[in-house]
Amino acid sequence: MTRVIIVRHGQSTYNIERRIQGRADVSRLTDRGRSDASKVGKALTNISFNAIYSSPLQRAKQTAEIIHGELANEAVQSADVQISELLREIDLPLWEKLLTSEVKEKFPEDYRIWHENPQELQMLVNDNGVTREHFPVPSLYEQARQFWQEILPNHRGETILIVGHNGINRALISTALGIHPSRYHSIQQSNCGISVLNFAGGLGDPVQLESMNQTQHTGETLPSLRPGHQGVRLLLVRHGETEWNRQTRFQGQIDVPLNDNGRQQAQKAGVFLQNVAIDFAVSSSMLRPKETAEIILRHHPSINLELQDGLREISHGLWEGKLEAEIEEEFPGELERWRTIPGQVQMPEGENLQQVWERSTEAWQNIVQTALDNQRQTGLIVAHDATNKTLLCHILGLPTDNFWNFRQGNGAVSVIDYPSGLNGVPVLQAMNITTHLGGVLDKTAAGAL
Repeated sequence: MTRVIIVRHGQSTYNIERRIQGRADVSRLTDRGRSDASKVGKALTNISFNAIYSSPLQRAKQTAEIIHGELANEAVQSADVQISELLREIDLPLWEKLLTSEVKEKFPEDYRIWHENPQELQMLVNDNGVTREHFPVPSLYEQARQFWQEILPNHRGETILIVGHNGINRALISTALGIHPSRYHSIQQSNCGISVLNFAGGLGDPVQLESMNQTQHTGETLPSLRPGHQGVRLLLVRHGETEWNRQTRFQGQIDVPLNDNGRQQAQKAGVFLQNVAIDFAVSSSMLRPKETAEIILRHHPSINLELQDGLREISHGLWEGKLEAEIEEEFPGELERWRTIPGQVQMPEGENLQQVWERSTEAWQNIVQTALDNQRQTGLIVAHDATNKTLLCHILGLPTDNFWNFRQGNGAVSVIDYPSGLNGVPVLQAMNITTHLGGVLDKTAAGAL
């Protein structure tokens, strides 16, 4: 496994001014940007890095150097930050240095395309008297693919740090997972936010997004709402650990309760979310998520918990109650298919992922619509590993065969925003936050479903 930790640069002067940065190298870190970069270094200090790569633009390069100075790893301390041109920010030559408000005023139609169909945004650029067509988002995705193809073969089994920008970091995550450029705005990267990717090999081999856009080290419990947000925010939580999770026994729809560690995980999630204004709460109707939700809601005693059957875990049918060795003996080869082509597996006398998709996304859409109808903004949703992973595929426009691209730790929190209502593109603001359970890396029990 190659572990890649991706960080966006600290707050810059252009960030404060709400000015388009792109590849302009005028913007520099603010005092807060430098302070947050130092906090990233402290948060990562127990991780041993083999290499650090940075964009050449000064706001990223300075962030990388500050992080580098905080790291305790001697091997990295003695190595320079390596600059890669392939980590430059998205190229928006006609908009650079303009205020966002000025772009809206001068390029209203292009700005609409940028938000609704970013992959179609086109700029006509004059290069030495020759006009050429430039598509910023597809070009950025190709740049990200080139970076992975160049870097991953050099670091098999190692841990590397990448310091880039909002746009290139989104493209790096998207090209690793196969997310289409049309979903460019479906992933958010906060200043000094930390994301973790685990690669089994090179680009195109299995990859897992372990976590995305963690901001807790900077003092932000959850990433801030985007400007002009008018919609709903859902906090998607996986239930705490059960004894069957610990044993790696397949649970499915057998109603196994939390164990003591699972209750502690739920309590820690409750403390983590205690200062977040929660307006409503929904849980799968099964015992383990219901108890997790009830423990979290002790900090929000006025909120009633609604139960939804559509959020129940996948039915593993005849696999339920069995360990992997037992399943392999009774159903030879099926576990391997489940690990590699999960969308094509029919659980014997149980469900397939398409059935989980249909019932869970229907429940999810109804939750969003009800919240909009009742003018509620932030909701707690507690469900299961397979349910959550299926919902994440739905949110990012991915098929069920991308199911394993996402990690969901017991007691972990993900943040999904609907800034433009149910018909707008949802935004995965953060995924699989487990800092309340033990740091930047997910140390929760992996377990079976």
